[in-house]
Amino acid sequence: MPRIELAPEAGEDFDRILDHLWQHEVANPTARVREIITAINVLGTSPLIGRPVRNDKRALVIGKGSHGYVALYRYVAEVDIVFVLAVRSQREAGFARP
Repeated sequence: MPRIELAPEAGEDFDRILDHLWQHEVANPTARVREIITAINVLGTSPLIGRPVRNDKRALVIGKGSHGYVALYRYVAEVDIVFVLAVRSQREAGFARP
């Protein structure tokens, strides 16, 4: 089972997301962040679930609309580690508004 590691920048992304949710008075922002973490934990059993993107990276789409986020990650099979590189809202990551 792959180990999941967050890049320092991904930790900063969580801080930024949480600050944004607090600033906009979203109901229960910590639950929203927990939803993102729960989705990322799926990579521990299914590291190739995200869609392939450039440079051997993958994008895990989490939720949709105002609850939509994207985790950019790289799975290194040789060491069986998932490196989560960034977490962004889908709108921030360039996804079109429905």
